[in-house]
Amino acid sequence: MTQQVRDIMTPEPVTCHRDSPIVDAAAAMRDSAVGDVIVLEDDQVYGILTDRDIAVRVVAEGVDPKQVTVGEVCSTGLVTIAPDEDAERAVDAMRQQAIRRLPVIDGRTPVGIVSIGDLARERDSKSALADISSAPPNN
Repeated sequence: MTQQVRDIMTPEPVTCHRDSPIVDAAAAMRDSAVGDVIVLEDDQVYGILTDRDIAVRVVAEGVDPKQVTVGEVCSTGLVTIAPDEDAERAVDAMRQQAIRRLPVIDGRTPVGIVSIGDLARERDSKSALADISSAPPNN
């Protein structure tokens, strides 16, 4: 029997509204020990914001993180996947799009994230990436 996305995803993704200040999204990442938040507008997925986005698009550009919103910095036009899809489709989508995180959407509701770390833990549990991805966060 093939695995479904729901079997490998990290459930209950952290979300924030597109009008939230970057500092709020960064605090949510810190408090949840994650490196991304799914960005919502009118209760549906608008984009994704990563800790790298904040470093490169805000801090490195000298932008005041209290004065810029999540919607101004996040990546939009996302590739998403449903939780009942075959896990192999997630792998294919991530390869084809060269992405590290794939939001899992049930209807219009974000229910999880599949990361390359999730895939490493599932497919090659003895790899260095799986070990790093399984380690507790180093806040």
